[in-house]
Amino acid sequence: MDHSRHTPLAASEMTEAILRDCPVYDREDNRIGTIGHLHQGAASTKVVIDVGGFLGIGAKPVAVGLDQLDLMRDENGKVHGVSNWTKDELRDLPEHKD
Repeated sequence: MDHSRHTPLAASEMTEAILRDCPVYDREDNRIGTIGHLHQGAASTKVVIDVGGFLGIGAKPVAVGLDQLDLMRDENGKVHGVSNWTKDELRDLPEHKD
């Protein structure tokens, strides 16, 4: 996927309503997870990514900083994220518990 043609999201678009259920890819364009929800904190926002599983069953939720994702819209307007994390690296993170 050529991300150079994709439009970065504006800060005002970084909402749970827009980001929930968006796919997340690694730098090699492998799908590594799906955004489950956001956690707004005083210092930063965390994105909870559901990693692994099938159709959401058995997925492990992990939290990363919003600043660790490049969030954008493709040519069709679909939102997705790109991360430097690999799927294995995300799986190795502690499970996020609400």
